[in-house]
Amino acid sequence: MDSKRLGDIKAENAIFFMCDIQEKFRPVIKYFKEILEIAEKLVEATNILDIPLVVTEQYPKGLGETVSELKEKLKKDQERYSKTKFTMLVPEVISQLDANTNIKHVVLFGIETHVCIQQTVIDLLQKKYEVHVVADACSSRTQMDRTFAFERFRQSGAIVTTSDAILLQLIGDKDHPQFKAIQKLIMKTAPDSGL
Repeated sequence: MDSKRLGDIKAENAIFFMCDIQEKFRPVIKYFKEILEIAEKLVEATNILDIPLVVTEQYPKGLGETVSELKEKLKKDQERYSKTKFTMLVPEVISQLDANTNIKHVVLFGIETHVCIQQTVIDLLQKKYEVHVVADACSSRTQMDRTFAFERFRQSGAIVTTSDAILLQLIGDKDHPQFKAIQKLIMKTAPDSGL
């Protein structure tokens, strides 16, 4: 079995995609508070492990910007791409991917699972990237939409995983220089996000 099918992710070949975690979604997305807490952990991990991060905002004029809790965790020079398409693969993001031929794995999280996450999964798979969807950091307005989106991702060839699993897989060894920093992130049990 090839390593792509096994989901053998390496930090040096990875990029994280954070999709549309914006203010107007706060009151309507199932388990928003819990998803946000896990998203914060993932953003911190990108800083610790020096993994590139792509951040999008769906029509921010109407849906607001990225929530303040996450904006505080982003690097000062972090670009946030405004979009109206459901996919995260807007021209600027495609250019970023094309410029870094080392990227093989995309770790994807955010909202909504059955809309923007789903379209991004489809587009990334078509471009032959290995996609790791962080289930405990993705949600929708309904649990039904969320659950069936995860099922579709698996059927399409994406890997559905959890935040702790992906972070520990990225470091791969207790002797990794950033093990203590990642361990500190995952010591607090992930909140129950309804899965």
